[in-house]
Amino acid sequence: MAHYALLDENNIVIKVVTGNHEDDPRLPEEFASWEEFYKDAHGSVDCKRTSYNTHHGEHDLGDTPFRKHVAEDGGEYLPDLDGFKPVQPWDMPDSTFDTEAWKWVDPE
Repeated sequence: MAHYALLDENNIVIKVVTGNHEDDPRLPEEFASWEEFYKDAHGSVDCKRTSYNTHHGEHDLGDTPFRKHVAEDGGEYLPDLDGFKPVQPWDMPDSTFDTEAWKWVDPE
């Protein structure tokens, strides 16, 4: 099982769906990847695979982190950094996003 983030025209995550692993051989031949398949199947502008085991640039199980942070509804995909920026916490309205630590931080 893998997870995919469906994106709108502004790279905002509109939904995260469960799907097939990228190496699953059942990919229909008209698609180059499962990302392309789920983008088409859901009619989204774009689709990127995400990992529920990646948070703040680290993999929970010690493996290689994937796309910096797990995608979440309302979060943003940053294409230049190939990572998902989480939603700003409601209790941190003046915070800024630190792309080194991949988390929201209060201003100093």
